Amino acid sequence: MAEQDEAKELHKKFAAELFNLTWDLLDKGDRTADEDDKMVHAAHASRFHWGEIGTPLEFERGDWQISRVYSVLGRPEAALHHAQRCLAICEANDIGDFDIAFAYEAMARAYAVAGNAAKSKAYIALGERASEQIEDKDNRAYFDGELQSVSDLLG
Repeated sequence: MAEQDEAKELHKKFAAELFNLTWDLLDKGDRTADEDDKMVHAAHASRFHWGEIGTPLEFERGDWQISRVYSVLGRPEAALHHAQRCLAICEANDIGDFDIAFAYEAMARAYAVAGNAAKSKAYIALGERASEQIEDKDNRAYFDGELQSVSDLLG
């Protein structure tokens, strides 16, 4: 039993550390090609570790982050795949508030990167409606800024 608890703690530690590393790399403006690869690997590794010990909330957040990574890297097919996974997990588990709003944002961003303005705008509209349901005003403001950045991609 102690071995299982230790394994769970290691999965949790790695999942969180890799999630944060991915954010650090996303925030870095002048990434190298090697850092881009590291960011992809870190995002997937974080999601793997959450998949071993997490809940649907961590699963969808992991898929959301992977979608963001691929959107930033201009890889729409992978971005859309993970955005769809994020949204499906939210819907299947009645995950709302901040998380469902960001699932719509991921879909909108992936479609924007893919050059499909119509679908992107449809998900932006869903995100705007979901934003109204975000209880924490700081979270809502943060989300609204992220959603606006998708609109900015469309020009």
